[in-house]
Amino acid sequence: MGALFKRGGKTPAKLKDMASTGRKPTSIIVASLIIVGVVVWLAFSAAGDNKSYYVTIAELQGMGSKAYSRHLRVAGNVKPGSIERVGTAAHFALLEKDPAAGGKTQVLEVSYQGTEPPPDTFKDDSQALAIGTYGRDGVFHATQLQAKCASKYAPAPGARPGQPVAAPAAGSVKTTASVEMPAR
Repeated sequence: MGALFKRGGKTPAKLKDMASTGRKPTSIIVASLIIVGVVVWLAFSAAGDNKSYYVTIAELQGMGSKAYSRHLRVAGNVKPGSIERVGTAAHFALLEKDPAAGGKTQVLEVSYQGTEPPPDTFKDDSQALAIGTYGRDGVFHATQLQAKCASKYAPAPGARPGQPVAAPAAGSVKTTASVEMPAR
């Protein structure tokens, strides 16, 4: 055992001196605290960059100067005839009825400049969600655009929302030929 310590050039007395000085545990603790601090700082700074506030068109227009410095999400129905597409960009208007203003329709001009073209479901009267910033020019500058097709999720004609869908009547479902697989 004594030969083991002598090979490394350290004797048991030197190891005791190193352990008693406390340099290694202190430096490990300091390094760990620095690493944890950097990770926490990165997490908070990244979370702030990705945060966006959902506002209605009426709320956006009433935000004042706060609207110009925040990353926002605004939803509404696409105004019929307002879509102008140029490559991956699009200019259009969103509409929203404001019950607080007696049902008056609020309009927001949107300029979409994204890396991808607007989705196929982005059409007149579709519901759309624009994500971006509000400019001092009164136009919402979107970098992301989402649209949903209302007819895809609407109840069948004659059905009421929230009611279960009836199963098809017996014999009304047509089947195609069946194939039997041979046993092995």
